[in-house]
Amino acid sequence: MTDDAAHDSNDIPKWRSVLPDRPLAGLTVLVVEDSRYASEAMRLLCLRSGARIRRADTIRSALRHLQTYCPGAIIVDMGLPDGDGAEMIRTIARATPRVPVILGISGDADNRDTALQAGANGFLTKPIESLGQFQQAILGALPAEARPTGLRAITDELIIPDRAALHDDLAHVAEILQVADDLQAIEYIARFLAGIARSAHDEPLEDAATALVRDRINGPELTMDLARISGMVQERLSAVQRP
Repeated sequence: MTDDAAHDSNDIPKWRSVLPDRPLAGLTVLVVEDSRYASEAMRLLCLRSGARIRRADTIRSALRHLQTYCPGAIIVDMGLPDGDGAEMIRTIARATPRVPVILGISGDADNRDTALQAGANGFLTKPIESLGQFQQAILGALPAEARPTGLRAITDELIIPDRAALHDDLAHVAEILQVADDLQAIEYIARFLAGIARSAHDEPLEDAATALVRDRINGPELTMDLARISGMVQERLSAVQRP
C-alpha cells in the first residue's frame, strides 16, 4: 500500500480545526494497517472527519514515510506482517520531533496496556465504526493548543466499509493458508483473520481463527483447525463476490 499524496511536513503541529462538522479538517493521519477492510474503514472515518489520510501496510513502509513527513496523528495496528506494533509505537514515541498523537489499534482489547506502555496516547478496539468515538480518540489526545475551540457537532454516525475490501482480505488469507508451513506464519494469519472476522461481525469465523491461535502446535488439533478455517474462508469468499 502506498502513501496517498505528498504534503509539506511543516503543516503540523500548528494545525487547529475551525469546522464543527469536520473537527479533524487539516489534520493528516498516517494509518499503519495490513487489513484492507480495516484500512478502508479508517479512510471513511478520516474522510467524514475532514482529515487527510496516508496509509502503510508494514512497519517498514511506515517508518520510511516518517523519514520524510510528519503527520499530526498515527494509528498503528498492534499485529503487523513485519513486526510488533508495540515496538513501532515505542520507536516513534521516542523520536524527535514526536508525532503529536499516537494511537494503538487491535481487535484484541488486551493489547491496550501494551500499546499505552509502549508510549501510545490512546487505544482503539476494532471494529471502529463510531465516527464520534474515532474523532474523540484523536481530539482527546491532541496537545491542548491544537484542539479545536468552540462548539463541536457530536455524531453517533456509524461507518461501514465496502465489502469489496473484505473480499480482498479473505483472498489474502486463503492464499497464505495454501503455503503456510511454519508456526509463525500460521499464527500471524490466524490473528489477522480473527481481526477481520471481528470487524465483519462474523462470530463463527472469529471463533475458528481464535482456536487456530490457541492450537498453534504441530498435531491433529492444528491440522483440523487449518482445514476448518480454509473451508470457512472459501465459503465467505463465495458469498462476498468482488464487483
